[in-house]
Amino acid sequence: MKKGLQIFGALCFSAVLFYSCGQKTEGTSVASTSEERAAAGDIKIAFVYTDSVINNYDYFKKKSEELTEKGKRFDTDLQSRARGLEQEVATFQQTGGNMTLNQQRAKQEELMQKEQNLYTYRNNLMQELSAEEAKLMNEVYEQVQSYLSEYAKENGIDVILSNTRGGAVWYATESIDVTKGVTEGLNKKFNANPSAVAPAAADTTAKK
Repeated sequence: MKKGLQIFGALCFSAVLFYSCGQKTEGTSVASTSEERAAAGDIKIAFVYTDSVINNYDYFKKKSEELTEKGKRFDTDLQSRARGLEQEVATFQQTGGNMTLNQQRAKQEELMQKEQNLYTYRNNLMQELSAEEAKLMNEVYEQVQSYLSEYAKENGIDVILSNTRGGAVWYATESIDVTKGVTEGLNKKFNANPSAVAPAAADTTAKK
């Protein structure tokens, strides 16, 4: 689980997040101003270090911690079930000699079925965690993209690029790095009204 969160903390938002200067807005004056700047070659561009924004977003950190704890509970449960099965196998090995052949075969089939059920249960838990991680990343992506539009409007920015390792931006001067401002604004918005942010998937622990 921990590795999974480390990986998806580094998942790329590789597409360029943009605020179109030709897009319709609430006031036509904003669009006109953007078009005038574009015509004059005076487009204001900024960028963010995407992984930094994600990893420092309070909502992401909170939900990641919850998923980590859920993964630990799953692991504890699986280990308990596995130990129970191992003990049952050990008992059979010790006492199986007192059974008839038919009883031995029946017990072996029972133990094999329990082992298969445990594998299925484990796979279901892994799929559940994976689905919740994917859902969380999708939520975070949408929230960041939405806030970037607000940030761009408030700061008169025409284009905000996503700077990720191996992405489209290989170099950008630090003067147009708005990572800190975006992260602070995103957290301020979330902490002001946490209930307004869609929660991650509810706990639907896979059943036996």
